[in-house]
Amino acid sequence: MRTLTHMQPRALMVGVVALVACGLWALVDPVQAVRSYLVGYLFWLGIALGSLAILSIHHVAGGAWGAVIRRPLEAAIRTLPLLAVLFVPIASGVTLLYEWAHPGAAEHDPVIAAKAVYLNVPFFLARAATYFTAWILLAHFLNRLSLEQDRTNDPVTTRRLEMLSRGALVAYGLTVTFAAIDWVMSLEPHWFSMIFGLLIMGAQGLSAFAFAIPVLVYLRESGLLGEAVRPQQMRDLGSFLLAFVMIWAYLALSQLLIIWSANLPEEISWYLRRSVGGWRWIATSLVVFHFAVPFFVLLSRRNKQRGIILATVALWLLFGRWLEMLWLVVPSYEPDGFSLHVLDVVAPLAVGGVWLWAFCRNLARHPLLPQHDPALAEGAG
Repeated sequence: MRTLTHMQPRALMVGVVALVACGLWALVDPVQAVRSYLVGYLFWLGIALGSLAILSIHHVAGGAWGAVIRRPLEAAIRTLPLLAVLFVPIASGVTLLYEWAHPGAAEHDPVIAAKAVYLNVPFFLARAATYFTAWILLAHFLNRLSLEQDRTNDPVTTRRLEMLSRGALVAYGLTVTFAAIDWVMSLEPHWFSMIFGLLIMGAQGLSAFAFAIPVLVYLRESGLLGEAVRPQQMRDLGSFLLAFVMIWAYLALSQLLIIWSANLPEEISWYLRRSVGGWRWIATSLVVFHFAVPFFVLLSRRNKQRGIILATVALWLLFGRWLEMLWLVVPSYEPDGFSLHVLDVVAPLAVGGVWLWAFCRNLARHPLLPQHDPALAEGAG
């Protein structure tokens, strides 16, 4: 635990310095500051929410793969109250972020006017409060039951964890779908996609595995997990990482093909904005380095068992997640070509530094392995 304790002040220092830089910049250019903040915020929120989904899947399906990353996943979802606080700049900057929130927007745009019952600032904020309430409550009870399982080793608690996780997956699917519509898709209120929520969920699951795997490898290499992590578990985690790479690619390609084949100008224009100038190279990079290269590397059984290789691929995929978030958000504001502002790098560091401090703090509070997870005994056997 000593290593984790040493990481906390460093992460917090980076986060605070970057937050101060964002705040100072906001005094000069609040529009750019809140737009860059949105990119960084959504990136880190995706890891926490993806962890909620993966943890729930583990409690429902079991498996030794989930037992060894259970504590990092639980530590990640305990950051959701902090992320609710960090949402305040976005809530305060709604009118700077979203076209439909501009004063008088509905009067001059019939599409926005038709969606005004849903896309209005009070309802937007009320929905955000509902999402965070649901996520924080689910995180609280999942962690509470997990610690109760550690103390009592009661099979009833394990069953309650499973039942709660079934409901959590339903709640996760509903809330993340609407949050994706509210916070990302509504950046361009004329555009619509039926599977955008699924795409975001697939990306969040990928983010969770891409974060948990390097954490697990780091803890194992530091000698903090003993002999609990076996090659079979690493191979299973590598297989899940590969599966989510394929899920993300399948959903992204499906959305593109459906919209392109329908030949609807409003929907196609969303892709056109993301395929001009430098954005074309970002899109190509995502295809090559966020799908093709990890896909072929993770096909190898040996690569999935080697922690360093697996962690490297996972960290590369995390970088790809940030790159895709830029690709999703920034062209909504810069339709004429590629644009990367210095705050697009600083803002993720700001949110990430504070988030990683909270994550390390949460992870250090409890044993790094669950005490009575039946799946852990299965992995040892």
